[in-house]
Amino acid sequence: MRIVVVGATGGSGRAAVEALTGRGHEVTAFARQASAALGGRAGVRAVDGDATVPGDVGPAVRGQDAVVVTLGISEPPLRVRLFGSRGTPLDVRSRGTAAVVAAMREHGVQRLVVQSSYGVGETRDRLPLSSRLVLALLLRPQIADHERQERIVRDSGLDWSLVQPVNLTDGDEPAAVSRSGETEGMRVSRRAVGEVVADLVATPGGGGRVAVSGARSQPVRAAG
Repeated sequence: MRIVVVGATGGSGRAAVEALTGRGHEVTAFARQASAALGGRAGVRAVDGDATVPGDVGPAVRGQDAVVVTLGISEPPLRVRLFGSRGTPLDVRSRGTAAVVAAMREHGVQRLVVQSSYGVGETRDRLPLSSRLVLALLLRPQIADHERQERIVRDSGLDWSLVQPVNLTDGDEPAAVSRSGETEGMRVSRRAVGEVVADLVATPGGGGRVAVSGARSQPVRAAG
C-alpha cells in the first residue's frame, strides 16, 4: 500500500513509519522537516510541508491508499501550558486533521487512521483520578484540541479509526488493544502503538475507537 504519515518526525510518527516500512508499504513521511529527519531512509519518500496548510497537504495525500495522522506538540507539556508552544500551534491536531480530511475527500482516499489519546471522549471517565487531574490541569488545551480532532474524524464520512494510547514511552512495553475502552497497564511503547497503527491501516472497514494500553501478558494485535 501507499501510505502517507502526517506528523512523521515526532516519536509516534517515526514509530508508525518504522512499522509500515517494516511491512513493505511505500511510505510518504510528511512533516515540516521530514527531509532532514527521514530523507534517504529506505522505503520512505520524505515530503516537507505544514499539516495546517491545505496547499501542502493536498499533494502529499494525492495518489495514496491510506493516511495516518500522528500530529502533536513535542515540547514539554508544563512549558506549553504556562507559556504556550514556541513552534507548533496549539490546535495543530484539529487544523491538520481537517486539512487531511479535505484532501482525502478531494482525491478519493478513504482509509484514515488517526492517533489521539486515551482519556479523550468516552474514555475520559475510565482514567484514574490522578490521570484525570493531569489532563485537567496540565494538558487541558491539548486535550480540548484532541476532542475537536476526533469530532472531525467521526464526521468525515471516511473509513476511519481512532487510536487512543495510554502514556507513551520509548521502551519495549507491548500493546493490548481494546475496542471497549478497557485497559491493562497504563504505559505502552510508541513502537508497539506503531504496530497497532500499521495493523489498522491494512484493515478496511475497521472504523471506530481503539484503546491501546500496556499488555500484562502477550501482545494483542488489532487485526490478524
